[in-house]
Amino acid sequence: MRTLTPAAVAAATPTTRHRVVDLLRVGALAVVVLGHWLVAAVTVRDGVLDGGAVLDRAAWTHPLTWVFQVMPVFFLVGGYANALSWRRARSDGGDWPGWLRSRLRRLLGPVVPLLLFWTALVLVADAAGMDRGSLRLASQVALVPTWFLAAYVVVCALAPLTLRLWERYGWASVVAGLVLGGVVDLVSLTVGPWWVGFANYVVVWCTVHQLGYAWLDGRLAGRPRRLLMAGVGAAGLVALVALGPYPVSMIGLDGAAVNNSYPTRVTLAFLGLLQAGLVLALEPALSRWMARDRPWAAVVVLGARMMSVYLWHLTVMVLVIGLSLLSGGFGLGPEPLSAPWWATRPLWWLVLGIATAGVVAVVGRFEHVRRRPGPIPAWRPVVATALGCGGLGVMAGQGIVDAAGVSWWWPLLPVAAAALVSGRRSR
Repeated sequence: MRTLTPAAVAAATPTTRHRVVDLLRVGALAVVVLGHWLVAAVTVRDGVLDGGAVLDRAAWTHPLTWVFQVMPVFFLVGGYANALSWRRARSDGGDWPGWLRSRLRRLLGPVVPLLLFWTALVLVADAAGMDRGSLRLASQVALVPTWFLAAYVVVCALAPLTLRLWERYGWASVVAGLVLGGVVDLVSLTVGPWWVGFANYVVVWCTVHQLGYAWLDGRLAGRPRRLLMAGVGAAGLVALVALGPYPVSMIGLDGAAVNNSYPTRVTLAFLGLLQAGLVLALEPALSRWMARDRPWAAVVVLGARMMSVYLWHLTVMVLVIGLSLLSGGFGLGPEPLSAPWWATRPLWWLVLGIATAGVVAVVGRFEHVRRRPGPIPAWRPVVATALGCGGLGVMAGQGIVDAAGVSWWWPLLPVAAAALVSGRRSR
């Protein structure tokens, strides 16, 4: 097979492709992966695992989450790509069920092997008598990345509607999303019930998604306008943290009275304004960088497998920690946040990176999705959205093991959702 050089990759790229969109997608997921590996404060003493998170041990790390919580950037990119895709499908005579089917196949296909792997693993381990508390913790940590898919699946399903709101009302639709997100928080944090806050998984992320529409339509042209948006986001975020009940950390903390990410709070919408404004202010420089063959080729190569890296990187970390425990704690001796611990972080990243690359080499092919042209009954992508979002959301919050045993049916819901949108086309 002929190996493509960076120049050949660049030459094969359509001139109409916005390379910065791909860069931001790959960059956002890479930051999440490295951040998750860094935040794990794990040590083994006398064969006993002491797990935790850096954020829970050191309050000075909390402001850094304004940089490392980069999911708003991914939803920004998603808005740009989904608007472009839906408008193209609409102009070609496509319909919403067919379009949503193609998006769901790309999103749910790569997660199927991960869910089947963990279902089999916990069933075998539970039958062998392994402690269910340990199994619950392992599966819960490994499946944390699925929360993003649960939210993004719904945002994609609503994209034609939210794009119509943007096309009709423009920036007023963004302001309305911010206000509605604040109202949801107010109800959730005061009169209750608390679970009302989960509505912001849709409200907040759809609002950030709208920013991608603004980017595509040129409504954020010019650095002054982008910096103004970043300033609005920063001011709103600082005000909410200083005057409201919200913590500084944009990533959830164990035992915190209020978390910004579970459920999603309106603070993340303002973080989206801040981050979107800053990264888009850098767009000219990033475009010049992506015009070079080697950086662009690297983005293409990583982008082809980045979803698999994202989905499997915590599974790999859990397995590496498990192997360390079996070997007496090899490699997990330094006290978290100590000088030796910081000095070994590059090696920790390297080991996990190599292991993840090996896993992705096996499962990465599930990111390649063949097109399924032709009509599809509307109920299938609708039911697939409900099954995928429900199953992924539950597992992201509680894993698939509890004191009563293995809840094997939760992983099968997204698998069934993937099957619904991957069958043969309708007549």
